[in-house]
Amino acid sequence: MTLEEIIALDKKYYLNTFGDRLPVCFTRGEGMKLWDLDGKVYYDFLAGIAVNALGHSHPALVNAIVEQAQKFIHCSNYYYIESQAKLAQLIVENSCCDKVFFANSGAEANEGAIKLARLYYRKKGFPEKFEIITLEKSFHGRTLATLAATGQEKYQKNYCPLTPKFLSVPMNDIAALERAITEYTCAVMLEPIQGESGVNPANVDYIKQVRKLCDEKGILLIFDEVQCGLGRTGKMFAYEHFGVEPDIFTLAKALGGGFPIGALCAKEPVASAFEPGDHGSTFGGNPLACSAGYAALSTIINDRLYENSAVMGDYFIGQLNSLTEKYGIIKEVRGKGLMIGVELFQPKAVEVKLKCLESGYLIGSVGDNIIRMLPPLIVSKEDIDGFIGALDNIFEKL
Repeated sequence: MTLEEIIALDKKYYLNTFGDRLPVCFTRGEGMKLWDLDGKVYYDFLAGIAVNALGHSHPALVNAIVEQAQKFIHCSNYYYIESQAKLAQLIVENSCCDKVFFANSGAEANEGAIKLARLYYRKKGFPEKFEIITLEKSFHGRTLATLAATGQEKYQKNYCPLTPKFLSVPMNDIAALERAITEYTCAVMLEPIQGESGVNPANVDYIKQVRKLCDEKGILLIFDEVQCGLGRTGKMFAYEHFGVEPDIFTLAKALGGGFPIGALCAKEPVASAFEPGDHGSTFGGNPLACSAGYAALSTIINDRLYENSAVMGDYFIGQLNSLTEKYGIIKEVRGKGLMIGVELFQPKAVEVKLKCLESGYLIGSVGDNIIRMLPPLIVSKEDIDGFIGALDNIFEKL
């Protein structure tokens, strides 16, 4: 099919939740590269929004999916699943959690975290502790509960009334958080590095104070690491940057390397609040997803891709800062590892994104003023140099 035929088919039959998409359709990918219908090559600096951590068509991931699909794809969680048990073990042995539950997405993992926090206190004899405090500019998903947890009105306003008993406070304001805590609060839920609002890292001192406050008040600390976890920020988990450990954290995106899977990870004794019948999923933790997850996570760990993320992230940010000095369009470069946002003085983010597409580079935009880069963890200095050259040309014309 031609691109025009695909667009026409999409507009006729697909629910219009994405509006007019970028005018490109890809046919295959390898490493950092994607090829469109006409054979044009693009370098992927968005990685499916932080999903394709290994790049495209990584042999370890492809082989794991093919081998498992040839055996069988799905069976019920009524039965024991080898790849599910092995992936849970791999996460536990490389993180601070004790138990794992697998879902199909980050939103589902976050729903599970919300349920677990509320159930934990109910089973401890405190059914009135069910309020959850989140941060402004956060993003936790598009289900009704995770929308309520999300601290951005633009995602919420058309779906009210939302799931009750969520409230948001400003990031890096410990006094505001302390004022918001009541006898009904069961948890604080936050992204240590916010992604969807334009890459906003929390202050180290603030996160340490949040952990201390949660301990003092007897409430749980939940980290949403759906986007910032698994090597994205230069460490295996974002919580490692802050010298604290959450009681619960969630993963998704990079966990399957492109295959849908999410994970709810919890420490004991919180994890044990979930007992038979308290939570479940038909597809969550299926053999194919867990085989993909095991291959992707094993590769991140064994190839130490989190270290490449740290080194390449520092280099990338340094090169972007050199453009800041050269042009007056950049207000701020921020991020950690390969989770980078560039805020512009002018509302040119969408224009820059489109110009990058024309130049063969895929990036994201947040609102009118922020461009976002989330390249695969395999990105090289040469890849970054190529992108910086293209961006330099674009800024020069702007």
